[in-house]
Amino acid sequence: MRKLKNSELNRISVAAFKEVPKTPLILILDNVRSLNNIGSVFRTADAFLIEKIYLCGITATPPHKDIHKTALGATESVDWEYQKEASEVVKHLKAEKILVYAIEQAQGALSLENFKITPNEKYAFVLGNEVKGVSQTVINLSDGVIEIPQEGTKHSLNISVASGVTLWEFYKKFKTL
Repeated sequence: MRKLKNSELNRISVAAFKEVPKTPLILILDNVRSLNNIGSVFRTADAFLIEKIYLCGITATPPHKDIHKTALGATESVDWEYQKEASEVVKHLKAEKILVYAIEQAQGALSLENFKITPNEKYAFVLGNEVKGVSQTVINLSDGVIEIPQEGTKHSLNISVASGVTLWEFYKKFKTL
């Protein structure tokens, strides 16, 4: 087995990324404070062809050197938009018939492995602040809550890790529809 060279990875251009069909998933970052986490979410969103990211509240926006450091240019490929209130984004998306789920630990949450996606539906996932999580207001507006199962002592994942886990699980299920 030989490690592939960068030239062998068949990377598409930003222009080609803009044209390819996207995974029917939107991300909403609800008051994410770490610029490195924001950049990591962009990079993961690029990897799985995520449709769009909404940056809300205190979540910083590109261009910024600390976002760029981890995004590695994904802020140019993935569509994004800033909105002050995540709750308003959720209301807007739900009016567009997009199913919105908070990624959070909450009473009655659905475990990620049991989350099912439906063909021809579009989804949005809300990821929250590193300390406070997704706001209760946004949870109340959401169609449901998805929890990442955790067996260890911490029961807490960094938002960049949580986004990677949930995006991979969604993408994997979407590709088998």
